[in-house]
Amino acid sequence: MIRIPPAALLGLFFTSIFFFCAIFAPWIAPYGMAEVVGDVWEPSSSEFLLGTDSIGRDLLSRMIWGGRTTIFIATAATILSFVTGATLGFFAAVSGGWVDQALSRFIDLIMSIPSLIFALVVLSVLPTTILTLIVLMGLLDSTRVFRLARAVAVDITVMDYVEAARLRGEKIGWIIFRETLPNALSPLVAEMGLRFIFMVLFVSTLSFLGLGVQPPQADWGGIVKENKEGINYGIQAALYPAYAIATLCISINLIADWVLSRTTSLKGGRG
Repeated sequence: MIRIPPAALLGLFFTSIFFFCAIFAPWIAPYGMAEVVGDVWEPSSSEFLLGTDSIGRDLLSRMIWGGRTTIFIATAATILSFVTGATLGFFAAVSGGWVDQALSRFIDLIMSIPSLIFALVVLSVLPTTILTLIVLMGLLDSTRVFRLARAVAVDITVMDYVEAARLRGEKIGWIIFRETLPNALSPLVAEMGLRFIFMVLFVSTLSFLGLGVQPPQADWGGIVKENKEGINYGIQAALYPAYAIATLCISINLIADWVLSRTTSLKGGRG
């Protein structure tokens, strides 16, 4: 029986709440995403539990809808980054030779450019849509996944069972998905949590800078941007999404730490 430590249980609890609210946002949110229902920056009340935002929209509803958008973009971009980065990393490690060198040097070139600057340049010329954000974030982050996947796969490809598969004449696809991937899952799963945190922070940063999710769509970084002026008057509307981002990131990190603690080595294991 797997024993889950209290810290990981706490992380699972809050993460489950966030994902539940994101999935069932249309049924949980009291009002629509962009529905103006009151005056500007109304205080908390029985009608508006978190008050209203800078143009009179229910802040709780915006938080729920914003969480749905933020979590969806972060999840989709994380999946894309791992599918792309892990596949290329395993392919480079198993192939070796000039293929490994060419892919590794190309990834080094991309990683030499700061991700935020790269994203800002691309988004300044492309239409800022959710699909664009997912593809851009996923491909940029796949470089980090590539480095980890390749490092893990290089250790695995020297194992006897991989050599036996080569001697049997197995194709490269078999070696990647049947021999390498199962033994690399543990560190990759732990890393996935950390990359998800990065995606949440990345999309929130882009939205705060005005190049992420565009109004009237809601996301947590955008809500901070829309209500930041209220901080000067003691209004906490901009702090609620900041609390949500911090809580989600800490919760995911607690889960990732627990998964990582169960990983005995970078080689993972089928057990």
